[in-house]
Amino acid sequence: MLAKQFTGSVDSRFPSDRHRTMFVRLAVAGIVLVVLHSSVAVRCRAASPPTDLAQIQASLKALRLAVVDLSRTFGPRYAQGSEYLKRIDALEKKIETKRGDSSADWKNINQELATLNREALLANPLLDFDKLLLVQRGAKSPHLGLPRNWQGNSSLSKKDHDDQIATLFPLHPNGTLTTVFRPEKGRFVGDVDLHFDAERMLFSMPGDNGHWQVFEVRTDGSQLRQITGEQPDVDSYDACYLPSDKIIFASTASFVGVPCVYGASHVANLYVMDSDGTNIRQLCFDQEHNWCPTMLNGGRVLYARWEYTDTPHSNTRLLFHMNPDGTEQKAYYGSNSYWPNSFFYARPIPGHLSKVVAVIGGHHDHPRMGELVIFDPARGQREADGAVQRIPGRGKKVEPIISDGLTEDSWPKFLHPYPLSEKYFLVSCKPSPESLWGIYLVDVFDNRTLIKQLPGYALFEPVPLRKTNRPPVIAEKIKPGSQNGEVYISDIYAGDGLQGIPRGTVKALRLFSYHYAYQNMGGLLGVVGMDGPWDVKRIIGTVPVYEDGSAKFVVPANTPISLQPLDAEGKALQLMRSWMTAMPGEAVSCIGCHQSEQKAPRPRMTLAQSKPMAKIEPWYGPTRGFSYAREVQPVIDEHCVGCHNGKPQKDGSQIPDLRGTVKLTDWKSITPGHGGYTKAAGKFSVGYAELHRFVRRPGIESDYHMLEPMEFHADTTQLVQMLQKGHHNVKLDTEDWDRLITWIDLNCPFHGTWGEEIDKPGRQRQRRRELLKLYGGIDDDPEAVFVSAQTSAKPMVPSDAKPALPPVVSCPSWPFDAAEAKRRQQAAGKKATLEVDLGDDITMRMALIPAGEFVMGSASGADDERPLACVNIDQPFWMGTCEVSNRQFSQFDADHDSRVESKNTYQFGIHGYPMNRPEQPVVRVSWDEAMAFCRWISKKTGRKFSLPTEAQWEYACRAGTDTPMYYGSQASDFSHFANVADAKLSEFSSDPYTVDQPLKNPPRHDDWIPKNARFNDGALLSIAPGRYRANAWGLFDMHGNVTEWTRSDFRPYPFESPDKRNDLAATAHKVVRGGSWRDRPMRCTSSFRLGYLPYQRVYNAGFRVICETKPEDIKPPEDIKPPEDIKP
Repeated sequence: MLAKQFTGSVDSRFPSDRHRTMFVRLAVAGIVLVVLHSSVAVRCRAASPPTDLAQIQASLKALRLAVVDLSRTFGPRYAQGSEYLKRIDALEKKIETKRGDSSADWKNINQELATLNREALLANPLLDFDKLLLVQRGAKSPHLGLPRNWQGNSSLSKKDHDDQIATLFPLHPNGTLTTVFRPEKGRFVGDVDLHFDAERMLFSMPGDNGHWQVFEVRTDGSQLRQITGEQPDVDSYDACYLPSDKIIFASTASFVGVPCVYGASHVANLYVMDSDGTNIRQLCFDQEHNWCPTMLNGGRVLYARWEYTDTPHSNTRLLFHMNPDGTEQKAYYGSNSYWPNSFFYARPIPGHLSKVVAVIGGHHDHPRMGELVIFDPARGQREADGAVQRIPGRGKKVEPIISDGLTEDSWPKFLHPYPLSEKYFLVSCKPSPESLWGIYLVDVFDNRTLIKQLPGYALFEPVPLRKTNRPPVIAEKIKPGSQNGEVYISDIYAGDGLQGIPRGTVKALRLFSYHYAYQNMGGLLGVVGMDGPWDVKRIIGTVPVYEDGSAKFVVPANTPISLQPLDAEGKALQLMRSWMTAMPGEAVSCIGCHQSEQKAPRPRMTLAQSKPMAKIEPWYGPTRGFSYAREVQPVIDEHCVGCHNGKPQKDGSQIPDLRGTVKLTDWKSITPGHGGYTKAAGKFSVGYAELHRFVRRPGIESDYHMLEPMEFHADTTQLVQMLQKGHHNVKLDTEDWDRLITWIDLNCPFHGTWGEEIDKPGRQRQRRRELLKLYGGIDDDPEAVFVSAQTSAKPMVPSDAKPALPPVVSCPSWPFDAAEAKRRQQAAGKKATLEVDLGDDITMRMALIPAGEFVMGSASGADDERPLACVNIDQPFWMGTCEVSNRQFSQFDADHDSRVESKNTYQFGIHGYPMNRPEQPVVRVSWDEAMAFCRWISKKTGRKFSLPTEAQWEYACRAGTDTPMYYGSQASDFSHFANVADAKLSEFSSDPYTVDQPLKNPPRHDDWIPKNARFNDGALLSIAPGRYRANAWGLFDMHGNVTEWTRSDFRPYPFESPDKRNDLAATAHKVVRGGSWRDRPMRCTSSFRLGYLPYQRVYNAGFRVICETKPEDIKPPEDIKPPEDIKP
């Protein structure tokens, strides 16, 4: 029966083989758990009492540590401590006498150790209560009543459970279980929360109307009452008493579905109500579940929040905390962290300001269960920075492992910890696959002592039945009835989010919100956009940022809002892949862009404080879902469709069809988990399907670590670069640019609503609106369509007139062939190469580049490559034969991280393609940092190093050639010469469960990055320099691999050295040359040029260095032979 339940859910929710296989494998694991509790023998790894000497000694050591700690901590309250230590000593001596005795029988010693362990540890003075409250659940209950890690209670079966709330007395394996409450009709009962006075408790149970409800009962089993249920189509569960005696609980009243299972799991957000179930108010307005609310010692609420806006959904269940009225919602642990994937059942350590204990697990992992870890966010809030200890794991560093099934093979398994102190914990535990789920006392010394287990049952949710301290009541800060909140940012530049961005760069903030998927809907791959986003994004408007980085503005209350800091051109400098929510009347205070609370700057007076509260400047109309067809297509119609109209060119060639009136009919994907099985994917225009290909963006899931500032800046996209270069003289006005840039910054969505084309929400549209107004005070219909006054103008068609050919530039001693290039190199110096010692046996090889002249630019290139000029390189110089590698750069800056390149798909426990291997060229290094490296190596060696000027770079790249590439034309086979965008780039279409396993024969909508697929250079991303053939002067990878910084400002041609473009002022855009692994040959020519800001760290930009020659490097003039006759 259980197997049938799993099979049905798999087929309906997971159409791909990979998803189905993973789910079935985990489902079978769940079945095994149930079978094991039915006393069926299964061969699994054992976790029986220690049987060998090493295990026994380890257990004795752990026991001794605990007994010593209890004796020191409690003194006379732990009266038998000294006696226990004597018994440990005696047992150790007995063990010593048996050492080496092969016939020794350890059974009696094991029994003696087990008895001593139980006596000594169950005498813990922290167990100073008579009864233990727990949930007793039948082992045959569906899935043990545990939701999968993407579900809430509403996904569980409402029947066939064998549950009861019971008490254990005394605390001993032989103690008696007494029923407190047993539901009728095999209903689930759980999520028990004991009131501070220990006289009543809350719990979850299906109600008579078939929906989950919150109930209350006294601890003697009397006065049962249902608290929730005023909405007939809403589930409510997982409640928690507040110090004010109000109740916080999870509810599906938001009518939101979990996107990654196409809404099959119904999202529950947190709400608050009076103790009688009235005056309900919504607190959280989140995309995903809020789980396991509990009280922190200081009176705030701790809970888990799952979020994934353009981030990996398998790794983004965070700990959050807030005031009981919903104000001051903040991350507690795990933001921008891959580890752990999930937090469940977190509770605060008694008497501690910040420590908590939690069960951590994966995504496609065992349901809710996992490892037990103590965290202290005061030590750090990301990855394992604040992980104090894993239990068991005394003395071992907690390693942050990135994995989808994080704890799948980890034992013991834990659920429902209840901390007695920072060292001792009650917990539900399953020590090994064949064990029962029992109640245990565990500690930081690695002791695990059984308190109670019961054949045929799992024992969960241990809570001492005693009064507890009521946390302080935090006064409410909301203003009932207010429609707005206020946001104050003291310094947008504080924190890592805008690290390195000069003050004054941020001019405004873009505000947008979200229109989350309805139940039984979701933004899987190919649904809202071709590669994400997960949700419909709603554009709101902009607010100003003052010169000192401060801002103060009004926001709509009870609305999830993301902010994007904008430069003077309205382009996002950083992407907020999360959201904040202001309660009615709340004054939200932000320190800066992702600034840690532990690193908060001192308060200061700001310009914003002296200004009136700014109002949001609307974005060409009211708040609305961003629709490509309505916001962007009119721009494309006016400027692009005149040529890109789906018709063949005069020469018979095809160019991208950018029409918005023609719907895509061939959408197909083989990426596991795509949205095609829902029949909701691929509903795009052909124009959108073509244009998005030229925008590198976060996609549906990008690196969850905080992004580098400007990581996805619009200026790094091929679309914007092409338009900036004057593509067929296309000229956009300010609004046209703004619409295009906003689309890019919002992750290139297509749909602005769900119901127009994706799927019909039906009555959910009205129910969401009704309940948002009732419980959130907001009357909003995000499905409403706003049609702007903007209309598509008549398409502009570029003139057929061919531009005049540039005048011929005379350069008598150029071009020349490879043999002549090598002869000139040999003639220029006493040796052709130079080895530079960087320390630690790391060197850098340089090649001598002779003086000479050449024609700079290209007659057939972009406008910014003309006019041509004959440029003289009057002195020879040394140039790195290869781009500077991560290993070499680490000698200068050991902390630099070239990071990873995100996959164009989901990332299940995957951290993208590595760009930070030691042998790869360093990237995400700014011009400023490259110049600092040059100064460092100059000081280290006594030679003068720098970046090459733009002229030096092109001259060295060409090595005498006048062709687009040093090895020939753009049409030449580059596979032996350069790492550029080629057939290999199809492997970017890869399995989301692996780092780099490509999909077999991916269709074009999986394999969409622009490329020249005629050839295959064998490299997917950047690789160790030197793999391909060098040019005539021994320089590798001048075309492709990574684009390279030069010393020169990005200025119009002709190139003239006296115009100060080579000065070292770090203000203007600086030129990069050569293209990269992601660029087609046309963008990797000897003359192709782009410009980036000197502080910008670009995903594909690195550098190589030059070095001035010394007199001893160069042959005397009388030894240099004149050049031979040149054969062009």
